[in-house]
Amino acid sequence: MASPIGSVSSSRGISITLLFLVAGFWSVSAMSATQTTTPKSGGQVTFGVTTEPVCFNPQRSEQQNSFILSRNLVDSLLAKDVSGRFLPWLAREWTVSADGRIYVFKLREGVTFHDGTPLDAEAVKFNLDFVRDKANTNAAGQLLQAVEHVEATASHEVTLHLAKPDSALLESLASIRLGILSPKSLQSGDRLCSGGPALAGSGPFKFESYVRGQSASFVRNDAYNWAPGYAAHQGPAYLDRLIVRFLPEYSVRAGALSSGQVDVIEGIQPTDIGLFKDQPGFQFIIGPSGAQTSFTLNVNYTIPPATDIRVRRALRDGADIAALVDSVYLGTVRRAWSNIAPDNPFYDKSLDGSWGKNVEQANRLLDEAGWTGRDSEGFRTRDGQRLAIEVGYPQPFVRDNRDILIQGLQAQLRKNLGFDLRLRFITGGEWAQQKEKGNWTIYPNTYLPADAAQELSANIGEQGFIRGVADKGDKELFRLINDALQATSQDEKTRLVRAAQRRAVDQAFIVPLFSANYQLAARDTVHGLSFETQLDSPSNFHDVWLTAK
Repeated sequence: MASPIGSVSSSRGISITLLFLVAGFWSVSAMSATQTTTPKSGGQVTFGVTTEPVCFNPQRSEQQNSFILSRNLVDSLLAKDVSGRFLPWLAREWTVSADGRIYVFKLREGVTFHDGTPLDAEAVKFNLDFVRDKANTNAAGQLLQAVEHVEATASHEVTLHLAKPDSALLESLASIRLGILSPKSLQSGDRLCSGGPALAGSGPFKFESYVRGQSASFVRNDAYNWAPGYAAHQGPAYLDRLIVRFLPEYSVRAGALSSGQVDVIEGIQPTDIGLFKDQPGFQFIIGPSGAQTSFTLNVNYTIPPATDIRVRRALRDGADIAALVDSVYLGTVRRAWSNIAPDNPFYDKSLDGSWGKNVEQANRLLDEAGWTGRDSEGFRTRDGQRLAIEVGYPQPFVRDNRDILIQGLQAQLRKNLGFDLRLRFITGGEWAQQKEKGNWTIYPNTYLPADAAQELSANIGEQGFIRGVADKGDKELFRLINDALQATSQDEKTRLVRAAQRRAVDQAFIVPLFSANYQLAARDTVHGLSFETQLDSPSNFHDVWLTAK
């Protein structure tokens, strides 16, 4: 079976223990979660999460915290294990032509969607065509830009014809964002964003009910027998039901776990870690930082004053980011040097320590740029205008104290430079409009998918956040990213991705802040918790089971 760079089409197995050995940085506390007791079927787990999905439809959503829920409902064509290999899932095998432009996928037989519709080649073709159709405004469409057309070449065989090689295609097809939904479900319209039984995937759980602002419930799919290649078991999930409660307050989530109101939580406040780590009755688990990007300020360098590289470099270097990250996260995350996460094999280690915390130089750059005046509040001015740039943060995406970190950066830049970094919370709709028009200024985010070239493309490439004003963008950066996407050798792709990272940091198009990860705390009666390598996110609950309390 032929595969493009960086992929293998068979093998299986993922465990929490192996995951963190590979990551080389994180560890697991209370290893009771992985003790070898025979799994038992039955029971219900309640999962407390930080943010409520704006949209449950993974093909449309751009909110990472929505994917940790929709993954329980939706399967992908391929899976990815901890070593980076691509494994069977809905596709049992695949081949790739020597020129990287024809992909043939042979599908599992006997798979059905939650609404009873069979999964076959026509269903997969319908999904991929639906996502590619710009009229459907699916965010996942950007992952299939190289695909020219999709063909159902047999009842359970799908062929993708590419206009040009895409080194990220297998990664994209393993992503929840290209998860396969029932064609009948997709044809039902935009209400899929609202969740409920109409959102019919083929996953181990079915959508039972949703109460906005409170909870969502999922019930076991008893027909499930097509788990991904890395799953710990085949057949239906062990749990009867999964309840997700939306608990945005840190203290409320921690209190709910401590008191037994929920069984698992994510997004643990650093000061609350001690309640669960190495404590009887609990387990504390930290995920990897390799698939998603680091939490980064993406700068729209086509709008003044960020059109001036001196202003951007002053923004990049005018604060002590490491100290800010440590003060907010208490050593539980790493300060970032690139928007590619440090556990990603394409990460450029030469960037470590190469920028930041140079207040004297930052002030000198601003003086050279003519920002030499001061207003009554001490902010720099030029020609009567204050030196100010807005950070527009969509409220639905705020989590894990990221707003607190930006506020700390805001305070340091004001004190050190007289730079007015303005944090404003915006709606998801306002962000979508800004992105379309290209009039956003700074956008803070982490991002999927896990392929480094695709991450760069979707963030800072010409089809990324800047696409509305891409004609004014940095052509050399775009070239490096586009060439990386089409690279046919691992060495060439690595060279190009690392060159793109260096250019983005050198030109201060980005200000990376910290390498994000998910943290889970759970009662020790919950077993089988793990992380999906392709997401860096908690896996679905297919392998999770309970012992008596």
